[in-house]
Parts: sequence; structure tokens; C-alpha cells
Amino acid sequence: MIRADLHVHTCYSTDCHTHLEPIIAHCLNIGINCLAISDHNTIAGALKLQKIAPFKVIVAEEIKTSVGELMGLFLTEEIQKGLPPEEAIARVRSQGGLVIIPHPFRRLPWHDSKRLLSKELLSQVDIIEVFNSRNLFPNSSTKARRLAQHYGLAASAGSDAHTLAEIGKAYVEMPEFESSGDFLDSLSQGIIFGQKSSPLVHLASTWAKMRKGSC
Repeated sequence: MIRADLHVHTCYSTDCHTHLEPIIAHCLNIGINCLAISDHNTIAGALKLQKIAPFKVIVAEEIKTSVGELMGLFLTEEIQKGLPPEEAIARVRSQGGLVIIPHPFRRLPWHDSKRLLSKELLSQVDIIEVFNSRNLFPNSSTKARRLAQHYGLAASAGSDAHTLAEIGKAYVEMPEFESSGDFLDSLSQGIIFGQKSSPLVHLASTWAKMRKGSC
């Protein structure tokens, strides 16, 4: 069995200062042995960490589409931001990747959640993130789990870490997998563990964005 935090950011995201080497040390210390590195609109950090980490790293990307954020897993090429969600999904699929809707009920003013969670789009999705440690809204996890169950989609969890201490706040304990081909089967057998991060972590992200330098 592995412990997989399926939503983690690095200093390659515009709102995060966490460097790669400390991520490795932290994961080894807390027993997380699989990460989906899902930086905003880039896979550069994920590709680099995959080369140096002594545990499994899934190359992912949190893609800002025209109506909100989607995540692609098992990517080989970066997907540009600003695309219609259908086009972003098609580009994930063309790489043999899997599509996740992260934090589906994190209501933000620039998200057209009705379209993002429409039956048409959800029919093209593989996974719903049902626990996100940074989600502050009450009942968001319950609503996300119900959404996944209604559409027969796999359920995932992630810390959405933008600081080192957040990594591992949420994870899925699941059987080993080798590729995207058997990932969904392993995920379906997984058990989700999670705790909420302090609301103050959002201040750290804002500060990182204001002070962002090189990774």
C-alpha cells in the first residue's frame, strides 16, 4: 500500500515558495510515498521532482480553464491556461492522462461552477477530489463525495499544499499502481484520510504570489 497526496504545489507555482528537496525530506519523514505534483499551468516542477525523488511522483497540472480549474494526471506535455474546459480535457486525454475536478465546491467569483459541474463536462471526467485540506466551506467534502457517487466517478484527496507543512494533510492509502492504466482501479480501493489546514495558509499563498521570485 502507498500513501498518496494527490494535490501538491511547488515553487514552480506562482503562489508557492516550496522547493523540491525539502519536499522529498518532508515526505520521507511523514510517510507519504506518492505525490501528484499539480502546479498551476506548468509541469516543469513535477518533471524535475520525478527525476530526483525516491518515491512515486505523478506529473500533473492544475489548469486554469475559461470557467475554472481542472487537473490532468500522468501528463507528458504542458497544457496552456485559458482554454475552454472541453479543449483542456481533450488535451489531457490525448496524452493518455486522467482528468480530475479539484475542490468542486470552492466557490470563487471567477469560476462558472454550473458549467464546470455540468452533466456534459462531468461525463468527460475521471475523478472528483472529494477532500481538499484547504477548502474552507462547510459540507464541501460531503457534497463532493455525493457528486462523485452520483456520476460513478472515482474519489481522490489532496492537501492542495502550498507550504511544506501542509503536505500530507490529506492522502489516499491505496494499492500500488504502475501507470494511468491501473491507477483508477487502485484509487477505487483506497481509503481517504484528511484534516483541514489552518485558514492562515491562504495568507502564505498570497504572500508568496506578491513576493514571488525564481524557483
